[in-house]
Amino acid sequence: MAGGFGGPTDGEEFEAKITPIVVISCILAASGGLMFGYDIGISGGVTSMPEFLREFFPVVYKRQQIPGLESNYCKYDNQGLQLFTSSLYIAALIATFFASYTTRVFGRKMSMLIAGIFFIVGTILNAAAQNLIMLIVGRLALGCGVGFANQAVPLFLSEVAPTRIRGALNLLFQLMCTIGILVANLINYGTAKIEGGYGWRISLGLAGIPSLLLTFGALIVTDTPNSLIQRGKLEEGKKVLKRIRGIDNVDPEFLEILEASRAAKEVQHPFRNLFKRRNRPQLIITVFLQFFQQFTGINSVNFYAPVLFQTLGFKHDASLYSSVITGGIMVLGAIVSIFLVDRAGRRMLLLEGGIQMFISHVVIAVILGWKLKDQSNDLDKGMGILVVVIICSFVGSFGWSWGPLCWLVASEIFPLEARSAGQSVTVCINMLFTFVIAQAFLSMLCHFRFGIFLFFAAWCLIMTVFVYFLLPETKGVPIEEMSDVVWRQHWFWKRYMDDSEDEPKEKGYA
Repeated sequence: MAGGFGGPTDGEEFEAKITPIVVISCILAASGGLMFGYDIGISGGVTSMPEFLREFFPVVYKRQQIPGLESNYCKYDNQGLQLFTSSLYIAALIATFFASYTTRVFGRKMSMLIAGIFFIVGTILNAAAQNLIMLIVGRLALGCGVGFANQAVPLFLSEVAPTRIRGALNLLFQLMCTIGILVANLINYGTAKIEGGYGWRISLGLAGIPSLLLTFGALIVTDTPNSLIQRGKLEEGKKVLKRIRGIDNVDPEFLEILEASRAAKEVQHPFRNLFKRRNRPQLIITVFLQFFQQFTGINSVNFYAPVLFQTLGFKHDASLYSSVITGGIMVLGAIVSIFLVDRAGRRMLLLEGGIQMFISHVVIAVILGWKLKDQSNDLDKGMGILVVVIICSFVGSFGWSWGPLCWLVASEIFPLEARSAGQSVTVCINMLFTFVIAQAFLSMLCHFRFGIFLFFAAWCLIMTVFVYFLLPETKGVPIEEMSDVVWRQHWFWKRYMDDSEDEPKEKGYA
């Protein structure tokens, strides 16, 4: 535990084996992350392809053909082009509220199945797009899939995983997300070389593979014991609990889930319940973690990596190649996180990652301020390689810290009665600010120039301070014991754990 404000990590750990069904279920569920990552990564490469720009964004295409028409920082500044990327996230923001109801009433499995269907529809529309409207509608369908997948998959993983490896298995979602980004970059690198102007259709159409994988996975996985018990299927829930734990004596964990389910059923208004005093620490932590994650600046790299590298002076092939490198580094970062998260803990990784990202942003800003002017580019080969190395340092540190851990922490800190609604808020806030960054980054790059990296550096510093003082450690704590073991013992948040102020409101729910 880093710092003096983390809180204890001792909690009862229920007996459990790491069974094949747990591993297989988690891998299949995490394929939702593969689709999410592919959607993130594919848009940057596609929007840098001349044939795609000529067909859907002729104004931007014209800028590419006339050297000196725009400054280095403004050549891709176009609201329509940004809308192609960002529309997915505004759809995800809206869909997550419908997903919350589905996840709570019909289970995690049903929400994952709906996500897969939306992904398939969106993929077909995008690959077959004949005009900008069809393209945007396809992105909106993909966004609905993201809303349902990001609502259900982290909950599924947290509830199925044994306590001692909950962090590692939950991070499969982020690992698959980074693999999706890497695969998308590799595909873009290949399809950009296809003659005939249809390479972008192949890039968008290959999203059908992870879409089908998620849909198939949702059909064959078993819903979580927590969800089954919460929906009144006690015998089935206990049977599934025995299967996933690999033991017959599951009574202690079953009784705890049953008690949590009983408390959850007393809550008639889950979203209103989130604002009760005892749930405010979790809500505040969740909102700020998701906000900070987007203001690390990571999605400026994920969405627009080829565009960004071209802005920095790399030629088209070199920019795609550099995107592949950064995508690979992010995968390695996610693997590092899986190995360290249940050993080093959540806080240490978040603190280290925040500091490393801050330093990376500052170094990039200095290099660009020195070498890259509006109408001139003095970046030589050596300096260009240094920029790629620093960006790799940035995405690597994000990959083992703020990328996966914001989702992990949010999925494990809420009590059962607020967990589905809490996950909806998590996805909503994340998608809202993902949309903001996706829609604004190219314009911000145009107006701020190299200062955009100082802007993100400042947020990296702020969020590191936030984690040091206000985020408790949750590693090794059973998911249904967070309130007693974590929040009631935290130096600041313990003041919110007195339920007396909630009693009048509770009566009003009846």
